Amino acid sequence: QVQLVESGGGLVQGGESLRLSCAASGNILSIETIAWYRQGPGKQRDMVAELSTGITRYGTSVKGRFTISRHKAKNTALVHMNSLKLEDTAVYYCNVIVRLRGGVLSSNWGQGTQVTVSS
Repeated sequence: QVQLVESGGGLVQGGESLRLSCAASGNILSIETIAWYRQGPGKQRDMVAELSTGITRYGTSVKGRFTISRHKAKNTALVHMNSLKLEDTAVYYCNVIVRLRGGVLSSNWGQGTQVTVSS
């Protein structure tokens, strides 16, 4: 009922910036929470940033460098990533919790987009 399409990943050099997007579509009444996670090689999936009504949280390693936001009209979640480091290399996933038109909450994952930072 909900589709998420991620875009914006790629290969960058250390210190550069990237912006990831996650466009949501489907039977959506409202978006309650957006979040970005990442999973590096051989590592668990960790929260990078989360945005819900009145609350924004960041992972310790990205605080001050990453900014999460949303484009309400386009049902799109964004994360601007500045001053990228080698250790930011990972597959990035968006997670969007929506309220469906029937009133039910639904948690949905994007397909993942690769971010590779080179020296």
